[in-house]
Amino acid sequence: MAKLRVHNFSTSLDGFAAGPDQSVDEPLGVGGRRLHEWVFQTAGGRRMIGETGGTTGVDDDFFERGFTGVGATLMGRNMFGPIRGPWGDADWNGWWGDDPPYHHPVIVLTHHPRPPLEMQGGTTFHFVDAPVERAVEQAFAAAGGKDVRLGGGVSLVRDCLRAGLVDELHVPIVPVFLGAGERLFDELGVLAGYACTELVASERVAHVVLSRTR
Repeated sequence: MAKLRVHNFSTSLDGFAAGPDQSVDEPLGVGGRRLHEWVFQTAGGRRMIGETGGTTGVDDDFFERGFTGVGATLMGRNMFGPIRGPWGDADWNGWWGDDPPYHHPVIVLTHHPRPPLEMQGGTTFHFVDAPVERAVEQAFAAAGGKDVRLGGGVSLVRDCLRAGLVDELHVPIVPVFLGAGERLFDELGVLAGYACTELVASERVAHVVLSRTR
């Protein structure tokens, strides 16, 4: 059965998965880049941005797992870009350039739908105004029987966790403090129905995998 999976969703030691004040210059919020430095030291992370080299091993293995068996991605508007409200005349096609790293359908959850945006490499962004449960259904329909990767941002992952929709959650805990931003596990209460199924540490991060038990 196809799953809704979260991968490489880094958090700081004080629980923040994004910094404050997202902007074009700070796509992950102020200080948020520090949460993902480990990714771009891996062979897979460097390959994703068109570079060579990088490390293999635990971190690279976890990074690569986020692409295996995935047929569609679901993300919130904040992950797609920093624009708020109506799109207007803003010429914004995402953070990733002309060839985003998805290469499959991407459902963008937004209160301001727009026509689908077809990019190079097989990525098409579909902008959907729907309850989160309906957006997940559309993502599974687009995935063609494969798994759906839940990309973020933080509030969308929280909404899906609260609704019990996430089947697997990979959280790399990075040994830094952000001090402000968005905490992944805020306002969730006791996260019932999930258990830690993997806990593996590298020299850079501790990888925690939570899986739904019911």
